[in-house]
Amino acid sequence: MKRAFSTSIVTLLLLSFLPISAQEPLSLSEAIDIALKNNFQIQIADNNIDIAQTNNSWNEAGRYPSIAFNLNSQNGYTNRNDPSIVFQPELSTISTNASGNLDLAWVLFDGHKVRINKLRLEQLEQQSEGNAAVVVENAIQAVILAYYQAQIQLEQVNVLEEVLQLSNDRIEYQEVRKEFGQASTFDILQTKDAYLNDSTNYLLQLNAYEASLRNLNLAMGVEDLDRRYELTDPLVYAPEEFELDLLRERMLASNNNLRTLFINRELARSDRELQESNRAPRVLMNTGMTYSVNPRDNGDAVNFLTGEELGVTVARNFNYYLNFTLSYNLFDAGQRKRRIENAMVREISAQYSLEDQKRLLNNQLENTLATYNNQKRILGLAEELVANARENLRIAEERFKGGLITSFDYRTIQLGYINASQSRLNAFFNLKATETDLIRLTGGLVR
Repeated sequence: MKRAFSTSIVTLLLLSFLPISAQEPLSLSEAIDIALKNNFQIQIADNNIDIAQTNNSWNEAGRYPSIAFNLNSQNGYTNRNDPSIVFQPELSTISTNASGNLDLAWVLFDGHKVRINKLRLEQLEQQSEGNAAVVVENAIQAVILAYYQAQIQLEQVNVLEEVLQLSNDRIEYQEVRKEFGQASTFDILQTKDAYLNDSTNYLLQLNAYEASLRNLNLAMGVEDLDRRYELTDPLVYAPEEFELDLLRERMLASNNNLRTLFINRELARSDRELQESNRAPRVLMNTGMTYSVNPRDNGDAVNFLTGEELGVTVARNFNYYLNFTLSYNLFDAGQRKRRIENAMVREISAQYSLEDQKRLLNNQLENTLATYNNQKRILGLAEELVANARENLRIAEERFKGGLITSFDYRTIQLGYINASQSRLNAFFNLKATETDLIRLTGGLVR
């Protein structure tokens, strides 16, 4: 019975380790690089930047004239029979007309709209870059958390594997004691019950680790979600000391959400200036030339004065023009005034949004820093707790083998070690997540 039980457990564990066998090394920086290359949202944001950069030109702003060339051809046939025309009652003609027109239109002045439009195009490009920076932040933060979560899950697998080995040793020890009449069947069943529970927890934790690797692949944009890695970055952490004033200075200068709101405010200001420019007159210059050729077959027509046939005649016409137009809207029932007032209100609202975001970010920064400092202390306590629990487990194992404590006492100490280890790993992950939040608040998650 003992051999069958041990064989089944060993087989189960071997099958559980099979998905981890094929692994490739992966550091956190490599995981971030992969995500930046594969993330579709980042690619979309980069395309939007390309569009904004293409639009950001003086030509798009309307600084340069527009030139148009038109070519027109008209053909016709005329057959006339009119007895009232004494000198030529009948006439048949075939006419062909070809004309070309080159026209240049240039707005010389329109209340500085060209300058304002160019400024808006620059601001729109900055806005696209800011939006892309936020997308990059999201991607990097997701990879960091997924990477460390996978490491935490693997460490928990190792803790449960260690406990499982201790439970297996207890079974073998109790089997030996039973052979010498020092342990009862009840003791054996209790030990096996603990071992089976530990095996179940181990397999559940192994499944959680595999799920965390799939989440990491998803965060990196890897199509093969079952791809396995050896996470090479060590799971050690020396907490940094952050100064609130320095963090606040960085946040106000580099926070991407704040920069986006600043650009939105500048766009609202440009919109107000654009509406105000409608009060100015508009001066337009239009110049060009037209050239046309009109060959005409007059058929049997004759010159009634000389009696000679007209035959084919060609008429040519060349025209050049230079025109200036000044336009000014004298009355529009207050539409310009309303648009200007609305633009001013939007500018004020954009400023309010910016100031409100500063308040929220300052509050979030102080809370996050306070949480970070508190979690540093929690992690320090958790480290001591794990050290004590491990030493307590070692002593308990010796005392159990010496018959000084019961299996129930030993199991309680064993569970205490598991809980302490998991608490330490959770504290580490929480601290790392909070540190990532601090870096993001200060605009440090960049590619």
